[in-house]
Amino acid sequence: MPEGDTIHRLAAYLEPRLAGRRLVAARLAGDPTLDLAEVLVERVEARGKHLLIRLEDERALRCHLGMRGSVHEYAHGERWKLPERMASLVLATEAGVYVCFRAQEAELLRSGGPREAKLDRRVGPDLLAEEAPQFATLPSRARALLAPGSPAVDVLLDQRVAAGIGNVYKSELLFLEGAPPLRPLAELDDDLLVRLYARARTLLQQNLVGGPRRTRGTQEGSPSLWVYRREGEACLRCGASVRRARLGRGLRSTYWCPGCQAP
Repeated sequence: MPEGDTIHRLAAYLEPRLAGRRLVAARLAGDPTLDLAEVLVERVEARGKHLLIRLEDERALRCHLGMRGSVHEYAHGERWKLPERMASLVLATEAGVYVCFRAQEAELLRSGGPREAKLDRRVGPDLLAEEAPQFATLPSRARALLAPGSPAVDVLLDQRVAAGIGNVYKSELLFLEGAPPLRPLAELDDDLLVRLYARARTLLQQNLVGGPRRTRGTQEGSPSLWVYRREGEACLRCGASVRRARLGRGLRSTYWCPGCQAP
């Protein structure tokens, strides 16, 4: 699943290609009556893992790529790499065609309307927002939204608390702070939660430049990540064998070091 840094990079790529241009055609899966011809795109922005394309008429197109979604850019007349039936959203300007395939969610909403209000309830402070969130408020936010027994893996992935952390960062953050993945929220003290979210913002920002995602240094030839997808390999700190299991509410793959993250 694309994480917050991926969506922010995508928004930054699309902004100069769509903003200030009028659409010549648009298609939204499930809405055959959609007509956005000649509508001006005002800007493209990211909010957590949601891509928002703001239009001049106080409407916006929202995409959540989910596990399998992707955005492709084509020249007019160029053959698409995926079948048309997989297209969730198609936007065409005079310059090119932009297709969002296999999005988990795609919709047209009114800016400030009830659907965007629903999004506000689903998405907490964006860890990649220009102004950093108030980290000190996030522990109380987590405790208000989640049960005390919620494991650390679910706390970090819950986008209502703070938006942008995905499966890769979840495992890496818990390793870096020495926290066992199943430690319940009731046993995660406020200082640890603040450190986790503050470090998440730092790592997300560092990976906005593109290239392979890294949570370690830039040594040539060395692993770019501490534990993610390193099951059975030696921990880069203590030498213990990295483990993997499907944990938490969505049974997402989680990687951890039993030595560095001992209960």
